[in-house]
Amino acid sequence: MSQYVYGKNVVSSMLKDKREILTLFLLEGRKDSETVNLAKAQNIKIRYVSKAELDRLVKGNHQGYIAEVREYPTYSIREIVSAIPEGKQPLIVALDSLQDPHNLGAILRTMSCVGGDGVIIEKNRSVSLNGTVAKVSVGAIETVKVAQVTNLAQTLRKLKEMGFWIIGTDVNQAQDYRRVRYDMPVVLVIGSEGSGMRRLIAETCDLKVRLPMEGDIGSLNASVACGILLYQIYSQRFPL
Repeated sequence: MSQYVYGKNVVSSMLKDKREILTLFLLEGRKDSETVNLAKAQNIKIRYVSKAELDRLVKGNHQGYIAEVREYPTYSIREIVSAIPEGKQPLIVALDSLQDPHNLGAILRTMSCVGGDGVIIEKNRSVSLNGTVAKVSVGAIETVKVAQVTNLAQTLRKLKEMGFWIIGTDVNQAQDYRRVRYDMPVVLVIGSEGSGMRRLIAETCDLKVRLPMEGDIGSLNASVACGILLYQIYSQRFPL
């Protein structure tokens, strides 16, 4: 199975890092000797096609650059946990029914920046790894391990048995995120864009935290909220 990633910066980064590309699709008439030379040096097949053909391959701003790649791998929970270096305080994000690929891509990018260990999504309720996620993640999809599970609540219970603390984001019966100490193995649960965490997921949480709100909006974008919480954890673990 293969899929497509797109965008000039994404494709350029893949070529420079010598990641596997099955076919490189470029807009016909495109003059980009650097990209072409990098692809030829790696014996990558290049196809020059029309804008209509590029638009057919992906739905998004491809900028005239599309790479066909093998399907992105996913990992088991055991593989993610066993890959955490000894002595490192683990940090995993679990996404409950997140649907927007832009949010998933942004969360992967932030997890890479804070040195997170993995992201958990559900097979049937969450967005999967795709070209849009890859583009927004700016390469983090290649470095942050993602587990795709069938039952998130059951997975969280297993992680609790492994010594993780499950910290959910909520507005009800939750404490200010700045009052919590994050000096333990953490699974940070981010709910869906519209309705937050489901009841069964909320019931698995050891702690619930909220972001204080001023004004009339009342909520933040899921990836923005996740980024704030991840950097709160990072700042506590690595103080100046």
